[in-house]
Amino acid sequence: MRLITLTGILAGLSVGAVLGVATFTFVYAKGASYLTDDPRACVDCHVMQPQYDGWQHSSHRHAATCNDCHTPAGLLPKYVNKAQNGFWHSFYFTTGGYPDNLQINARNRRVTEAACRKCHADIVHGIEGIGPTDDPSQRTSCLHCHSTVGHTF
Repeated sequence: MRLITLTGILAGLSVGAVLGVATFTFVYAKGASYLTDDPRACVDCHVMQPQYDGWQHSSHRHAATCNDCHTPAGLLPKYVNKAQNGFWHSFYFTTGGYPDNLQINARNRRVTEAACRKCHADIVHGIEGIGPTDDPSQRTSCLHCHSTVGHTF
């Protein structure tokens, strides 16, 4: 017969509580919708409504969804990125720690920049020509001039 210790019980209760809160949060926040490519999933969190509305009025609405611009290519990188973003979005939404004026972080800026360059490779090559464009620090940032593309306000 196994001896159940107080430490074991407390550890089990702690794990159960964390899993319970995580499951509740995932269901309450409609987390399963975040696994799709449907742009409406982005407005499950009300602070994204202006970005969604801006996308609805942009030319990119006809050519790209949120995931086309905001997730890296490849199935695994896409869902790793979505998991990281989903965790931090839910964390800041739950704690109220997000700014009123949402800003893209450095990692997501690189993902978006790569998406711009992939879809618009012929234009980018024409602008940058032959040069040290393999070095990201030497590239002209698409978002420098086109920060509102995709989210016209």
